[in-house]
Amino acid sequence: MSTTDKVEKPMTAQGRPRGSYRAPVPVTSSPRLISQSATGRLNRTRLLQILYDVGPLSRAELARLAEVTKTTIGSIVQPMLDEGILVEGVPQPSSGQGGKPARPIWFSPSGRPIVAVHVGPGTVRAALVSPTGIVLTHSDGAFSSTNASHEQIVDRVADCIERVLPGSDGPHALGIGVAVSGMVDTDHGRIIEVNLAPRLSGLELGPLLSQRLSLPVHLDLHPRVQALGDRWFGSGRRVSTFASVYCGEAIGAGFVIDGAVHRGASGAGGEVGHTIVDLAGAICRCGRRGCWETIATHRWLRSQAAALGLPGAGQLTAASLSRLAEQDRPDAVELLDKYARNLAVGLVNIQQTLAPGFFILHGDIVQGGEPFRLLIEKHFRQGIAPRPGSEPQLRFASPDDDITLLGAAGLVLSQSLDLLT
Repeated sequence: MSTTDKVEKPMTAQGRPRGSYRAPVPVTSSPRLISQSATGRLNRTRLLQILYDVGPLSRAELARLAEVTKTTIGSIVQPMLDEGILVEGVPQPSSGQGGKPARPIWFSPSGRPIVAVHVGPGTVRAALVSPTGIVLTHSDGAFSSTNASHEQIVDRVADCIERVLPGSDGPHALGIGVAVSGMVDTDHGRIIEVNLAPRLSGLELGPLLSQRLSLPVHLDLHPRVQALGDRWFGSGRRVSTFASVYCGEAIGAGFVIDGAVHRGASGAGGEVGHTIVDLAGAICRCGRRGCWETIATHRWLRSQAAALGLPGAGQLTAASLSRLAEQDRPDAVELLDKYARNLAVGLVNIQQTLAPGFFILHGDIVQGGEPFRLLIEKHFRQGIAPRPGSEPQLRFASPDDDITLLGAAGLVLSQSLDLLT
């Protein structure tokens, strides 16, 4: 059973997915054509995105927005209607010109649900998600990130999943999407390395879960799954290009470019926390020197707070530091500003390299509130070079959202559609 496929991307004029890896080839080689199955999967993904962006639409409205014929829309929609992912609504009154009443198409609330999982350093969270993006139930677990065996970790993850799976009288789950807080090989469903949880490194989580639970498993990097959640269900809806950045105990990013989640070969990329910001900086957990994470994560923040003698330094977060700063403690005010500046350094590098123009920030930093966001934005604007167009925007995500889990559900939904051919 397949574990992972690639997130669908719009095609370039040369006939390959935008942002995909392409090895150097001789100039005499013939251009590749797009397979029929890949084209069908891409079209289904684009149609689903239109529905998530706009809402229930008739075939005629979908055809107009997608700039194709109604016949083409019908060929894309029908398999998903047969599968129960989509349903036709109540016929709408016909226009004054007559004709067959339109029936809006939308996601079936009783369609096959999706299992979404987020595996972090020592933690597991699973959820059952409806095709409409509603989290139906949660399950949480924990494991030792330093002592647990691979078998014990798989047992704990599978246990969380089994607690949210529908009963025998419910619809069979469509698949399992897993977001991992670490470097992953998406081609093989394997966790390569998690600096904050060494016991996860090398774990072939995708194949093992698929074998145990008899469901397809799709595994990807947490910030990239988070970006997919933003694109389909969050602040990134109707936004063609943006960066979804996680900042807390670690730093990572997912990028949506021209409407598609970008992924390097075998799931590479997104490890922005390990971009170098200071060649003479501190040693990072990854073993390299001067990574962005060495100046803008909990580890750095708490060491700085301890040196200043701030109360609760060992457990300090953006929220607690912001509260201390609100009490007009000069040391806390100074540290909060320095934290904002250090976060902005990495965001500026992203903007200068990819120019997403819109950043959705997740993680512990959003608990710092609007004053903290404004501090980050101030340093960010001071750091970026002049550019054409509108000013880049920084937005905090909702502190209590389930975007990563929703993104994991979207991962399954978008990658499982080739099963409907």
